[in-house]
Amino acid sequence: MNENLFASFMTPSLMGMPIVMFIIMFPTLLFPSPNRLINNRTITIQQWLIKLILKQMMLIHSIKGRTWSLMLITLILFIGTTNLLGLLPHSFTPTTQLSMNLGMAVPLWAGAVLLGFRHKTKMSLAHFLPQGTPLILIPMLVIIETISLFIQPMALAVRLTANITAGHLLMHLIGGATSILFSISTPAALTTFIILLLLTMLEFAVALIQAYVFTLLVSLYLHDNT
Repeated sequence: MNENLFASFMTPSLMGMPIVMFIIMFPTLLFPSPNRLINNRTITIQQWLIKLILKQMMLIHSIKGRTWSLMLITLILFIGTTNLLGLLPHSFTPTTQLSMNLGMAVPLWAGAVLLGFRHKTKMSLAHFLPQGTPLILIPMLVIIETISLFIQPMALAVRLTANITAGHLLMHLIGGATSILFSISTPAALTTFIILLLLTMLEFAVALIQAYVFTLLVSLYLHDNT
């Protein structure tokens, strides 16, 4: 039972070779570059959504922060599309892997922090020691603020991994219970099936919300350092 429960989180392989890189690159095929004077409805809707999200996200940023606009919009599109594709049957969701989420969170967080130390050195150092702190508390506060700074990328990665993994596990458990109940009690099976449909709709919303939250937090880290 445990092997079946966690089988969807194992890295897929073909002939002994991992194919996770192909899965990661697949979402790029869903956003083709427009090469026509008049685009079709799908590309027009995609461009409208991208401009809407980008405009809302860049409102708080300075000119230096807006240079990250392409990076941030690519991030939210990648995470959102990957999460949605992972809801398909017999598919693999790369964002359930903590290593991959750390691979996205750490470089972006480090880039934002290094940018702050480069352009706002005094302000960045001032975050480690609030004004008016008693002398006896200075060492302790510096340690606490340093730990809180370095834990930010871990929090980003763990939040995304936990939310996506929990949703997939819950859908797997309810789906298994529904298939078993069909041979025991049809009304109970229909009830659990309705619950499964509602949970699936909720997971679609969670997939998009988690992509937005991840990108928004990176954007806020960038705003604090530019």
